[in-house]
Amino acid sequence: MVGPVVRDASASFDRYWNSPAAYPMALLAPNDVSATALDALRRSAASRVAEAQDHPFAVELRNSDAIQRLVAGDWPMHWTSQYLFVADDPAKALGDGGGMAGSQVLAMIGPMLKEAKQRISIISPYFVPGKQGTSFLVSQVGDGTGVRVLTNSLAANDVAMVYGGYSKSRPKLLQGGVQIWELKPLPGMETQRSMFGSSGASLHTKALATDSSRLFVGSYNLDPRSTSLNCEQGVFVEEPTVATQLEAIFDQESSGERAWAVTLEHGKLRWSDGTQTYDDSPEATGGQKFQAWLAKVLPLDAQL
Repeated sequence: MVGPVVRDASASFDRYWNSPAAYPMALLAPNDVSATALDALRRSAASRVAEAQDHPFAVELRNSDAIQRLVAGDWPMHWTSQYLFVADDPAKALGDGGGMAGSQVLAMIGPMLKEAKQRISIISPYFVPGKQGTSFLVSQVGDGTGVRVLTNSLAANDVAMVYGGYSKSRPKLLQGGVQIWELKPLPGMETQRSMFGSSGASLHTKALATDSSRLFVGSYNLDPRSTSLNCEQGVFVEEPTVATQLEAIFDQESSGERAWAVTLEHGKLRWSDGTQTYDDSPEATGGQKFQAWLAKVLPLDAQL
């Protein structure tokens, strides 16, 4: 994004930088912060430059026509004054003003979803709506609003326990008419997994759009951690062209080539990409399934 919203994001950075929740590196690791340590870090980084330049992501960026046009200033911009940058109070990290009341982002997302009349499209890597969120989404469907969700499959998720928390709500969501797709693992890429996450999941985008006119893009997942524990931020925009583009991305990412559609058939879950159908989480390992089951039976939702 360009324009005044950049100043808002910069001001938020300064607010966090100067907050009591932020500690100088030198205070936390006094022996590791010095001119000598910095020089050593620079030498180490220099040796990795060539390797980084040949990384598939770097190659993709260099070969992308869209990126080249963007850098050259030849990319159409969609301007609007109808935007709002929102960030949680840094004090939330200290446990001050936490809980749902402490989530400034949720305070904006809630009304946006409630006011939707036609369709809600949600992209959330870690999707744990809980009882309250599930009831809300199902009620929106009951009121005539289509609701669709794209999240990580168990095989693509780097935190299997989060998937377990989400799986508690999945049957009620499907019974209530919410449409769900689970993204497949990235082809040729091995997901790096841990109990608490390692940024190895296939899906990272956190975004939602309503009625092809409004959208949110930011750091907020629809899960308890984003609501009550993590400090989150994002931008709300009212601009039909961009909102429609986000919905088109949802359509693309939820295609059978990239995701499994999850349904209920005679009370049993099914995963299908249009060519194959599964009655259990596709491509997931036994260890992943055990962690997901553990999170499902233990009262861990507030930590997910």
